[in-house]
Amino acid sequence: MAEVAGGPRPEDCPGTSSAQAGRAAACQGCPNQRLCAAGAAAAPDPAEAAELRARLRSVKHTVLVLSGKGGVGKSTFSALLAHGLAADEAKQVALLDIDICGPSIPKMMGLEGEQVHQSGSGWSPVYVEENLGVMSVGFLLSSPDDAVIWRGPKKNGLIKQFLRDVDWGEIDYLIVDTPPGTSDEHLSIVQYLSAAHIDGAVIITTPQEVSLQDVRKEINFCHKVKVPIIGVVENMSGFICPKCKNESQIFPPTTGGAEKMCQNLNISLLGKVPLDPQIGKSCDKGQSFLSEVPDSPATSSYRSIIQRIQEYCDLQHFQEEKTI
Repeated sequence: MAEVAGGPRPEDCPGTSSAQAGRAAACQGCPNQRLCAAGAAAAPDPAEAAELRARLRSVKHTVLVLSGKGGVGKSTFSALLAHGLAADEAKQVALLDIDICGPSIPKMMGLEGEQVHQSGSGWSPVYVEENLGVMSVGFLLSSPDDAVIWRGPKKNGLIKQFLRDVDWGEIDYLIVDTPPGTSDEHLSIVQYLSAAHIDGAVIITTPQEVSLQDVRKEINFCHKVKVPIIGVVENMSGFICPKCKNESQIFPPTTGGAEKMCQNLNISLLGKVPLDPQIGKSCDKGQSFLSEVPDSPATSSYRSIIQRIQEYCDLQHFQEEKTI
C-alpha cells in the first residue's frame, strides 16, 4: 500500500503520490475516501442507513443498469426494461436516472418538460403510466439544454436525496440508470443502496473490443463493491434487414464479442439485441419501442432478456425468504 501525505493510499487507487502531484494529498477533496479505504462500498452511517432503509423498505427488487462505455444504449435499455416490466399492470415499476450530467430518461419516456412536485411525504415521481414512475435531474432543470456543472459531493447529495426524499410508494422493481464509468455516481448509489438491497446489475455492451475493454472494468467494479451481476446484454448486435432478413455485422465482434467475454469471465449472457432504426425513433418520440414495433427481432430479444431478469429477481427473492 503506497503512502500519501494524507495517509495510506489503497493499492487500487490510481492517484499519484503527493511528491508527483504537488503539495496536496492524492486523496484530498475526494468525496469517496471512506469507500476507497474500505476496498468496497462502505455502509452509510447508522442514522443515514436507518433513514434510507425506512424509505426503501417498500422496494422489492433493485436492478442497476451499468456500462463502462458511453453510447452503448444503456439508457435505452433502462427505459425499455422499465416499459417491459410495467406491461404487467399488477407490477409497480420505478425508473431512477442518476446520470446527473447527461439525463436522457425524461426524453426517452416522453416526459420532457415535466416538473417534480413536492408533497408532505416527499418528492413525487413523474408518472408515465399509473404503475410506472420516473425520477431524474432532468425534471429539476429549467431547460433540457442546461448544463449540470457539479463536483462529486453535490452529485452524491442529489443521489441520496432521490433515494431518501422521493415518495416511491410500494414498488416491485426499481431500475437505476447510471452514467458511464466507475466513479462518483456508481460508488454513491452502491453505498446508499447497501442500506437496503441490490438484486444485481445488468451490464450493457456492444460487440467491438473498444467497448468490451471498458465493460471488463465495470465487471471488475461490481466484484470489488460486491454487487451481483445478473448478466450482460450485447446491444447493436448485427443488423437484420427488414426486407431480405439477412444479417449484417455493423460492429464486427473482432475478439468474439460479449459471448466470448462472458465465457472467459464465467458470467451470464442475457441476450443479444440487433440494431433497429425504429428504436432510436421511438426514443426520440418518447414512446415504447416494445409496443410500437412488436414484431421486430429486437423486440423479441428484449422480451426474452426482460423475462430472464424477472426470473433472476424472483429466484433471489425466493432464496432470501427461504433463508429468513
